[in-house]
Amino acid sequence: MITHFRFKPMFENTQIPGWTISFYYNQKLFNGEYKIDGEIIWIGDAPGELEDVERKVHELMLFHVYD
Repeated sequence: MITHFRFKPMFENTQIPGWTISFYYNQKLFNGEYKIDGEIIWIGDAPGELEDVERKVHELMLFHVYD
C-alpha cells in the first residue's frame, strides 16, 4: 500500500511539465521524477513489485494532477 503520497512541480513558475514524487511503500521511503509521458525515474532504489507500484502511482497522478 502506498501512503503519504506527495508530488510537486519540478519547475516552478513555468509551463514545463514534470513532478517530483515521494511516498512510503511497505514502510520504506521512495523518491522519483514523474515525466509528462508517465515515465518514472527512480531516485535511489526502485520499489519491489515495480509494475504494481508504478500502476498505483499513475492512478494517483491522474487523480491529483490531471483531474
